[in-house]
Amino acid sequence: MARKKKMGPLGETLEEFLESVGLREEVYDGVIKRVVAWQLEQARKKRAMTKGKLASKMKTSRSQVDRVLDPDNYTVSIQMLNRAAMALGKHLKVELVDHI
Repeated sequence: MARKKKMGPLGETLEEFLESVGLREEVYDGVIKRVVAWQLEQARKKRAMTKGKLASKMKTSRSQVDRVLDPDNYTVSIQMLNRAAMALGKHLKVELVDHI
């Protein structure tokens, strides 16, 4: 009976692939915004807070809240993300880590 040769990983990692095609930074930016938007939306729902009430607590418009919660809108400022976090009883943490 022939033995099967154990194979190692095939090809490169996703991170290596994204780097090789020049998309790593763009993908990372999108993922970060999506995660923050998702976390804010989950906190809003957990508190049963309407978008209108969140806007009121943030002292901004409902349309601005929609932009903050939109995972595809990358133009939202850190200040606006922080205001949303604070209105939801959270704290926004921005951290620099060593590049892998």
